[in-house]
Amino acid sequence: MIESDRELSAMVQELWDNDVNRLKPGKDYRISLQGKAGDSMALNDNNDGAGYPLFTFVDENIFKKETFLAFISLLDNYESDTGEPEIVTPEEVAENHKFLDSIIQTPTMKIAHKYLVEKHLSPEDPTKFKEQLYTIWFELYARRGSSRPDSSGFEHVFVGETRGGRTVIGFHNWIQLYLQEKLGHIDYKGYSVNAHSPQPDENKHILALQFSWKNGIKPKGSIFIGVSPEFEFALYTLCFLTSPNERVKVQFSFYDVEIVCHHYNQKHIGTTYPVLLRYQHPA
Repeated sequence: MIESDRELSAMVQELWDNDVNRLKPGKDYRISLQGKAGDSMALNDNNDGAGYPLFTFVDENIFKKETFLAFISLLDNYESDTGEPEIVTPEEVAENHKFLDSIIQTPTMKIAHKYLVEKHLSPEDPTKFKEQLYTIWFELYARRGSSRPDSSGFEHVFVGETRGGRTVIGFHNWIQLYLQEKLGHIDYKGYSVNAHSPQPDENKHILALQFSWKNGIKPKGSIFIGVSPEFEFALYTLCFLTSPNERVKVQFSFYDVEIVCHHYNQKHIGTTYPVLLRYQHPA
């Protein structure tokens, strides 16, 4: 196991400590883990370890906060099937900018920006920094098998995509999961564990799970739950810009986590998500 990156861990801990908009498990939201998901890729019910939705309660007042509001406005801007070219309207571009404007003002993004400037990885000028973020997250590129720009880092990670109509790719965000589940588009199949991963915990902020969305299956996905959009954005941007490795180990709060962050053409995020390695129990 690669030793966790100490400097990056310290930064992630700082982001975590300053994530003022993070929800509290059991108070602002509740989840119901139910059973373990099966191993198959089938959409049939034999594979279903959960008869009920994952989310049993979310205090939706949280979604009125500026960054949540701006984030949620972006979720309906995408064509989920890879291979379908994205048509980006001027309104959508404006929404992307509004979202970036809202998160750049938050403590977590300010901490990340300051660190990236010190490392000469990002411009100090906030406008230029925002342009850099736009390129990384929102600029379109062609995914595998497509000749036309049909994807972006933001769409893949936060919204989710389907490949061939049967497989869900990306989709690593709890807000999108909650909203889609509420609309009846998500069927939660249960949590995912292997021999080495810790048992999931309804009061912890990272979960590996299986679900179907539209007509496709996500055999195993991993997400943060209850964190703010700005925390994820800051964390993933940091990992993308600071690490040439596509997997980086960090320790913060109770968590030992591997952040997977695939680069696409070195300019864009291909995918990024957390993998929980273990819980550190407080002494």
